[in-house]
Amino acid sequence: MDDVRERDLAMLVVPRWGRLVETADRYEPYRLVDPDGVTVEAVTVYFQELLAAGKAPSTVRSYGMDLLRWWRFLQAVGIPWDRATRAVARDFSRWIQLTVKPRCGKTAGRRSVQATGGPNPVTGKPPTGPGYAPTTVAHSETVLRRFYEIHRDAGSGPLVNPFPLDLSRRSGRAHAHHNPMDGWKPERVGRYRPSLPQRIPRSIPDEWFNELFAALPSHRDRALVALWISTGVRASELIGIRQRDIDPGQQLISVVRKGSRAVQQVPASADAFVWLRLYQQEVHGQVPGGRTQPVWWTRRRPFRPLTYHGAHRMFERVNASLGADWTLHDLRHSAAVRMVRDPKLTLADVQWVLGHAHLSATEVYLTPRKDEVVAGVLAHHERQARERSQPVPPPPAPGYNPASLDVLFGRMP
Repeated sequence: MDDVRERDLAMLVVPRWGRLVETADRYEPYRLVDPDGVTVEAVTVYFQELLAAGKAPSTVRSYGMDLLRWWRFLQAVGIPWDRATRAVARDFSRWIQLTVKPRCGKTAGRRSVQATGGPNPVTGKPPTGPGYAPTTVAHSETVLRRFYEIHRDAGSGPLVNPFPLDLSRRSGRAHAHHNPMDGWKPERVGRYRPSLPQRIPRSIPDEWFNELFAALPSHRDRALVALWISTGVRASELIGIRQRDIDPGQQLISVVRKGSRAVQQVPASADAFVWLRLYQQEVHGQVPGGRTQPVWWTRRRPFRPLTYHGAHRMFERVNASLGADWTLHDLRHSAAVRMVRDPKLTLADVQWVLGHAHLSATEVYLTPRKDEVVAGVLAHHERQARERSQPVPPPPAPGYNPASLDVLFGRMP
């Protein structure tokens, strides 16, 4: 593809076609509809496959956003979904890496300013670019490839999947001759799947966490952050707990794990339950009571159950007061790092608390933070300079008393 073609893809105007609608029906939590409100049946069939496989509604929404983006691209190029070729899929995969991600409202201005500067002075995180992240591009490729695989098997889509497997994968099964003594190496799955950089978990240093916690404006927010930092559960897992999921006597809370959907009890610190009790006393009589009622509510009337986006905005405001850009998931990373560095806890213990399916996912928290590496290397240079300025005398020959030599040469402390 020449430069002119790539420039055309980068400048392609994709219409705001259709939308993803959330419904109150638990059997059909989301629907993709066109501008006239008509449901796209091909996407509905795919959603039914996901729900039948036990996927959570949040997963259906995530996959639906990828499909909505694909449908809008098809509208821009004027090709029906069941007539898409590999050339169209290739153009889409290149377009999503070149285009500017659409933003709206105050978030657009805030993120665009951040993207133009350097790394955050507090966290050291690089600025977010104007386009889609590589993880979003890779996720989109996987979703669309599976979407067309389902319709190809059902006979309702193209006979050839527009998003094929990588050429090295089409000749055989991945890891067909894997040595059980070796680690698992990542392999490219889709032909149009980009390479993903290795992501190192970013934890919040203790001194900065203390300042962040002091900037929290309410007992609710302090209880949330204290539970996140002591349990290591995901943000959505803690937001979804009910009154019946809290056991202060044993310092346990029950959460529904994101992947397996299993209910698991995880321990929390005593301080977290103190802040939680203060928050419960503060809202007593103002929010509905009962074991099945949510624990977290909005702070403004009319009181509504707190959502993930509400908690995210709360954390953004606290970050803004410190000039930082930590995320709610960084609290999970911070909790994992604290537990991993406790010699009394094994890596398997941390794996169980975090809910990782594989121990390799927990091992990434053994990687030190950038500030720790920088401090260690600077200390190394300081030691080297001190040793060069004060060379250590060679050991005395046999038969000489080292103490007498120190007195003779004036090396006494």
